[in-house]
Formats: sequence, structure tokens, C-alpha cells
Amino acid sequence: MSIYNQKPSVPKGRIDLQMVSSELLKNNPLGDPHERQVPVYLPAGYDAKNTYPVMYYLAAYTNSGQGVVEWRGFGESIPERLDRLIHEQQMGATVVVFPECFTRLGGNQYLDSPAMGPYASHIHDELIPLIEQSYAVKKGAKHRAVLGKSSGGFAAIRFAMDFPGRWGAIANHSGDAGFDLLYQRDFPAVADILAQFNGDIEKFIKRFWKAKKVMGSHILAMMHLCMAATYDEANTTQLVLPFDLETCELNHERWQRWLAHDPVNRVADHVGALQQLNGLYMDCGFRDQYFIHYGMRQLAKKLEKSQVEHTYTEFNGTHSGIDYRLDESLPFLYEKIK
Repeated sequence: MSIYNQKPSVPKGRIDLQMVSSELLKNNPLGDPHERQVPVYLPAGYDAKNTYPVMYYLAAYTNSGQGVVEWRGFGESIPERLDRLIHEQQMGATVVVFPECFTRLGGNQYLDSPAMGPYASHIHDELIPLIEQSYAVKKGAKHRAVLGKSSGGFAAIRFAMDFPGRWGAIANHSGDAGFDLLYQRDFPAVADILAQFNGDIEKFIKRFWKAKKVMGSHILAMMHLCMAATYDEANTTQLVLPFDLETCELNHERWQRWLAHDPVNRVADHVGALQQLNGLYMDCGFRDQYFIHYGMRQLAKKLEKSQVEHTYTEFNGTHSGIDYRLDESLPFLYEKIK
């Protein structure tokens, strides 16, 4: 019997690969491709004579748009989850777009960055119009949602803050927040890793991609370089971390530039934008190994204080293996944008 028969038999949607050529990402600082294949989930029975609400799913760091739609041996892929939720009538038929924004630094936070490229503008000014031209989706913010986990969740709430009136609803699963607790504790470990390369960051990056085996400690260092490229606008042609690589002393000026991007610190200045949302869903495991639950609690309190309507839930889980939480957020988002 085929292994594929072990999963529930429900009407299946399909993945359409949309070729995207970005003018904004041409000649980006990292030399990443400006032409990408973007997976687009079309629900079972998709008919171009109808119109559908649309969601944009942002992959977590180390993953990509194509990565999150792949078949899985254990559990459901996101397309399989969508098939089941639609079949069970927990949500209606929806088009879901998976932006392809992987970079030489191992992932993306989806912001406009001098050191990486204008990825937020790419999604808003190039990808969304292309999707609306190419597929039978309902046009306008009230029928459009964005969601993601970790880096994707961070980007979802930043999109709501930074692009007011462009989204009807968002879902933020364990998104980066509370930067003091999230990042600083790993600075000594990152310094130790880069010391193996005499502090030469470019040498480390080249070795990373040439290595036959990628070590978890090296992914940790690469992640912090990605954050430095995203959060510190002073980083352009050369990446610099917010601490001294020899003494691990904090560079307060650079660190402040990181903190300015923390969603917790941005709520007060973006209340009006957040209040335009028709739905704001957040959740986090209370055993998150990166301690993001503390940042998410701070964020939820700031939202409550600012009278921004939202849903925040904690569950018994870590930062890993939490795609099952999409059973909560996807129907929530559908109800808000249908």
C-alpha cells in the first residue's frame, strides 16, 4: 500500500509555481536571485470564474516558500492541512501564497534592508499586484491576510505596523519579540564561533555554504548575521554585530538600532495602523526554548494597553513542531477576510 494512503483522503488542492521577476531585488547586496518561483496553493475546485480570499504565508528562518509546501512523512504539510480544514468546513476555500525570500544569510525577516534588499517592498509592491493579476482572488486589504511562525510571525505583525491599510488580518505564531531576552544570551556563543574564523565574517559565510555538514552552532551564528543585516541600517557592504567579537561588550549604539525593530517597542507608534486590522491573532508555547513567550507576553500587554483588539493564546509547547497551531489561526483568518 502506498505511504500516501496513510493520510486522510480529502479533495486536494494544487500548487501552482508562479515565476516572479523582481525589479526591486535586482542587484541586491547579497547577490541573491531576483527571479524566484513562488508556490501558490489553489483549493480543490478552484474556478477562475469565482473569487477567493487570499493569505500570504511567510516561512520561518532557515526555510523557504518552496520548503514549507513540500510533502511530509509525519504530520501534514501546509497544503495538506488546508485541504483538510476546507474539507471539514472549518474554513472556506482560500488561495494561499508562499513568498520565496530565502537569502545567502539563511533566511529572511522580510523587512527592507540596505544590507539584504527591499523584501517588504517586494512583497507589497510587486508580489501582491502580480497575484491579483494572475489569480481569481478578491482584491483589497479586507480580503487579504498574512501569517507565519517565528521570523514569519515577526514579519506579519511588522507588515501590519509598517504597511497600514494593506492587510485585513494577521496571525503571528511565536514571532520574534523581546529582543533583550531573545538575542543577547547567545552573543557569547556567536563570538566563540566567529573566533574560529578570526572574526572574519565573510570567511565564515563562505565556509558555511561550502561545508559538507552544517552544524547547529553555525546556523546560530548565521542567524545573528541575518538579524544584523536586517536590524542595523548602518550595515551596508560589511556586516558588523552589536557587540565586540573579542570582549563581547555590547555596542549600545548598534544595539539600540536592533531594539528599534522589536515589535514590543513599536506598538505605541503604530496603534492606528494596528487598529485598522479586522483580526490579530497571536500565540506562543510557554516552553519556547528561545524564551519568545516572554516577549509575546510583553507584546500582548502593550496591545491591550493601547486598546488594540487581539487574541493571544499560550499552549504547552516549544518553538518547534507547532504547525498544528495553524488549525487555530487559519480558520480565524478566513473568518476575518472572507
